[in-house]
Amino acid sequence: MNAIDLDSLIDIIFSLRWKSASAHHTDCYQANGVNIWRDYFPPTILASVLGKGSGERVDLQLKAGESIPGYDPKRMFSVRSTQFGNNPERPKASPAHIGRFYPQGLLSGLSGVYSANVLPFRCVGMRNGDMTVDFNHPLAGKDLQLSCLIGKVEKKTVERGGTSIDWIETIADGPGMQARWQDQATDYFTADAFTRQDEQPDERFYESPRFVQHIDDTAAEMVRNTYGRFLADGMHVLDLMSSWQSHVPESLQLETLAGIGLNPEELKRNRRLTDRSVQDLNRNRLLPYASDTFEVVLNTVSVEYLTDPIAVFREVARVLRPGGHFVVTFSNRWFPTKAVKIWQELHDFERMGLVLEYFSRSDAFTNLHTYSIRGLPRPHTDKYYPELRFSDPVFAVWGQRR
Repeated sequence: MNAIDLDSLIDIIFSLRWKSASAHHTDCYQANGVNIWRDYFPPTILASVLGKGSGERVDLQLKAGESIPGYDPKRMFSVRSTQFGNNPERPKASPAHIGRFYPQGLLSGLSGVYSANVLPFRCVGMRNGDMTVDFNHPLAGKDLQLSCLIGKVEKKTVERGGTSIDWIETIADGPGMQARWQDQATDYFTADAFTRQDEQPDERFYESPRFVQHIDDTAAEMVRNTYGRFLADGMHVLDLMSSWQSHVPESLQLETLAGIGLNPEELKRNRRLTDRSVQDLNRNRLLPYASDTFEVVLNTVSVEYLTDPIAVFREVARVLRPGGHFVVTFSNRWFPTKAVKIWQELHDFERMGLVLEYFSRSDAFTNLHTYSIRGLPRPHTDKYYPELRFSDPVFAVWGQRR
């Protein structure tokens, strides 16, 4: 077994676990070809992985302020509302909303902040023409659990130069943005938030079948693995907004896998389904099932198309059995003309926060979780390889019916 030393190249799956006031969160990142000598780790993490081998796991408790900068009250301050979105070097921005994240470069007149700065800040208050902004890292002040699962370990034969990667900065780029600020609901629900570019009935858009996979094979496998945590043989399951394939593990023998979708040909092609219904949830939100029917409801890469999501989430709760799970997964790809406006305005991790709001505002779910996995290599057989280096990211949010 190769033991990790300063001349090693290794693969690591990082798992960052943390809590907010309303949910538990797990954010994973696969780092391939980590150069122990050149790349940066905080000393405590480096010391923990040195000497380990393939298949071993390191678990660390990181107190608030350790590895991620601690919360600094001075980084929360007020600016004039006119300083937001009026930077002459950037396109004019829409008004800011409380709880949302924006690039720092949208602010003008601040020392050391330039138009090209994409680091996020959070709008946390609006009053009398002033905006209160929070420049702290989204995870600042959080206690973190970091797991490092060691994969391949190789001895480096030569050092050819190159860039140095700060892996904590990389894996923590995004996590934290899905949580509310001080447990205050985020203002996602503006007047036009759920409008779409194409407001024609969805039946027209989906009239012709699309036998395509909307995420790459690796991402699809991650979705199946996620669903496999909640499914077991003999269960009654609903695939909400289904199509020609359901992302459930092939080995499972479900008693029922009902599917609701918009195209009858796609549903007919889906051999896993035991029941098929054609229905536009944006026109008729009443699900055609009795209350307390299913143990699990799944929704795959489709939540971004719902124009009244809270009503649909309440209907899902009705057809779920008490304690049953509703699991929502999505990525960073969608049909632009049909996705709701708010979805397209948000950072990837903020979209998990939006779905958390759907769960919370439906007032029907408890035990809320978010999950993300990034950094996996894109399959060589994928049509977007090698233009896209990484697999499509996978994000999941789930809760249990009260």
